[in-house]
Amino acid sequence: MTSEFTVAVHALVFLNHKGTIYSSEGLAENICTNPARIRKVMAKLKKAGLVETKEGIDGGYRCIEQTDQISLHEIAEALDFTFVSSGWKSGSTEMKCLIASGMGGLMEKVYEDLNEQCMERLKKIAIKDLEQQIFKS
Repeated sequence: MTSEFTVAVHALVFLNHKGTIYSSEGLAENICTNPARIRKVMAKLKKAGLVETKEGIDGGYRCIEQTDQISLHEIAEALDFTFVSSGWKSGSTEMKCLIASGMGGLMEKVYEDLNEQCMERLKKIAIKDLEQQIFKS
């Protein structure tokens, strides 16, 4: 799992709370990462319509209105993010042993199901919910 999702959620909670435009440098300072990483993540959020940008010397990023309706699911989709996956499969489909030839595909289905469950859960969590938890409001 990469940190893109965490960067995106942090940025949106911060931008929503501040209610103003922040540069990639300003966001990077708050998130404790570098501005290039911020720009990469924010470009995906902009493409998905989750943030707006302003060009120029005092430019940067701003949350769209109605952030209480932006779910973590929407963020994950904007990033084309997968929570549960495997970079390696055990066994081989060419082996005669049913376990060796079937386990890789079976585990892939387990991971897909877990990822779908994560995505469904994230539909119930909005940016505003996280902000409220931070400020206990």
